[in-house]
Amino acid sequence: MLLKYLLVFFVSMVPLIELRVAMPMAVGMGLDYWTSLVVCVIGNMLPVPIIYFFARKVLIWGADKKYIGKFFTFCLEKGEKAGQKLTKTAGRNGLFIALMLFVGIPLPGTGAWTGTLGASFLNMGIKSTALAVSLGVIIAGTIMGLGSTGVFSVIG
Repeated sequence: MLLKYLLVFFVSMVPLIELRVAMPMAVGMGLDYWTSLVVCVIGNMLPVPIIYFFARKVLIWGADKKYIGKFFTFCLEKGEKAGQKLTKTAGRNGLFIALMLFVGIPLPGTGAWTGTLGASFLNMGIKSTALAVSLGVIIAGTIMGLGSTGVFSVIG
């Protein structure tokens, strides 16, 4: 049982898939919904401070490197676009809500990693970023968990 929780914990840390895959996995493995949600949220949030403080610096450093440059440039552009999209959508004063909703919508590329990177480009501040991202992660985890249990099923 512990190994299953560790698996969903580590899957929730993986960029792009995050808890959007980990919650359905947990439900599919028959794990307790609420425990799984907590485990996945913690796993998804663990990288946030590291991303906020270091990811942009590492991406800028690696953007001109031979083998990793294209990927790092892609990540930089993705983070910049996410930051611009948040600012355009909400204006400077509504960034907190926009970031929370951006992360909370469980679509590929809208998770904690991208949201945190975008917030770091906007210099939102670590406290605001962490709170907005954690609320968004809880929303996304709840949606994915409930969707996986069949609550949103119309077919029955």
